[in-house]
Amino acid sequence: MEPQAPKTAATLDQPDLIRILPLGGLGEIGMNLMVLEHQGRMLLIDCGLMFPEAHMLGIDLVLPDISAIEPQRERICGIVVTHGHEDHIGALPFLYERLGCPPLLATPFTLELIHKRFEQQSPKTRLNSQRLQPRTPVVCGPFTIEPFRVAHSIPDGIGLAIRTEAGIVLHSGDFKLDATPLDGQCTDLATLGRYGEEGVLLLLSDSTNAEQAGSSGSERQVGPALRRCMEQTTGMVFLACFSSNIHRLQQAADAARAAGRKIVLHGRSLIASSSIARILGLLRIPDADLIDLRQARQLPRQRVAVLTTGSQGEPRSALARIASGEHADLAIEPGDGVILSSRVVPGNEKATTSLINQLYRHGAEVFSGAEHAVHVSGHAASEELKQLIALTRPRYLLPIHGEYRHLVRHARLGRDCGLAAERCLVIENGQPLLLSRHGVRREEPVENGRVFVDGKGVGDLGDVELRDRHQLASQGTLIAVIGVDKKNGHLLFGPELTSRGLLPENDDSLLSEAAAQIRQLLTDQHLDSGTNWEELRIDVRRTLKRFFKKTLQRQPLVLPIIIQL
Repeated sequence: MEPQAPKTAATLDQPDLIRILPLGGLGEIGMNLMVLEHQGRMLLIDCGLMFPEAHMLGIDLVLPDISAIEPQRERICGIVVTHGHEDHIGALPFLYERLGCPPLLATPFTLELIHKRFEQQSPKTRLNSQRLQPRTPVVCGPFTIEPFRVAHSIPDGIGLAIRTEAGIVLHSGDFKLDATPLDGQCTDLATLGRYGEEGVLLLLSDSTNAEQAGSSGSERQVGPALRRCMEQTTGMVFLACFSSNIHRLQQAADAARAAGRKIVLHGRSLIASSSIARILGLLRIPDADLIDLRQARQLPRQRVAVLTTGSQGEPRSALARIASGEHADLAIEPGDGVILSSRVVPGNEKATTSLINQLYRHGAEVFSGAEHAVHVSGHAASEELKQLIALTRPRYLLPIHGEYRHLVRHARLGRDCGLAAERCLVIENGQPLLLSRHGVRREEPVENGRVFVDGKGVGDLGDVELRDRHQLASQGTLIAVIGVDKKNGHLLFGPELTSRGLLPENDDSLLSEAAAQIRQLLTDQHLDSGTNWEELRIDVRRTLKRFFKKTLQRQPLVLPIIIQL
């Protein structure tokens, strides 16, 4: 059996102990936030968001719950960010001040993307930022952070070797083992091997593609496929991908030039990220190849390629507006080609399918996914995950970044590589681990959940409100207004019942029956000046819900309003 970490009242005062606390990204895709606690200080890794799931009606964004660490924010010595995807940086503008504005450490491209997010969401916040360079150590409290380069679907990605008195904690970041990346920046296997020789206490490793057999494939494979699609399209080409996938944009631009097409960059987020990438020399598109929408209208359609956003069918994205005919300057015509150069994010299947159907209705040819080889994943598949484990030889493996099934499958890969089962640790958000060279122990779970962003509201809506929204959407609503004399409790008017989404507009018979039941309830209650009006509201709600469940098998949201005059 694996020995247990010692149980003492002041465990983290001991120099050889470290606590790992995930607050996002374990048991879900997105919202990544990991806390390392050592010698009384905390280091945060990433601070991302998640896009709402189908049942989160009206919600714009989902943030990690930091209530477990916010009261101790003076102990946070820094936030280190592995790369610039929204699921790793998107929550920072909402949570940075609540975390005490600690030093923010990231590579140059990632920092520029973070600054852009703050300009849009929190322009008055002053960032305390510091640039990281691979293989250049930085001291942050009791942690020495040594970034190392990793290949991913965004430039300037890093993994982290974090030195502590307890040992080395390796964080893979999001990575793949691409031997021929477009920018030549391979995952730094030599450095990882040296850490393996030195001894790694804990490996935190990306689990997104743990279920995928083999390897993820090189980004360079996509370029020839994009060129083929552009050359065989007789009309205008629209290519949609994630705005941060600079390598994909580079290959799309190269393919467009090879096919004799001028390039339009379209979509606010894509223009912003490509502008930053061009300034930093990460995206090279000659100015002579770029045109605007006005110039595009003056060229034959077969001479134009539009690089845009909306590969997930997002309702207000550029491609969705073009497909629905709502775009002021661009439209799909017969003979056009649309390249969806990304995978479908779980939960977006219906929106993406609807988009593709719209495109076909306009006479376009759609090129997508594995069928046309226009996308490869930026995440390591199972053979690459096993290679990382074999190279670093960690004492403990903790799968991160994935749904629960991904974490379990990743742990099995660890056992396949020879790690003992008790050293392959599967936990979820809010579950602290106390770790040392002498053992590991699970501590009591901490408060953990999700914070919803709805318009300007952050955290003011919870599960109860979401349940009400779902009930409104699926079962309708019923409002019951009753007027009573507050002196003697006599009924003055009502009950007046109004429904929305529950009954046909002209069907008043059931409302009359329901009103009769409420009048009987009021008679039975013997209302007077001492009546508990809140309890009466509950009784009215219960009576109406019971009536409509019996008559219609529906459970509307019932809102009783008792007016005391």
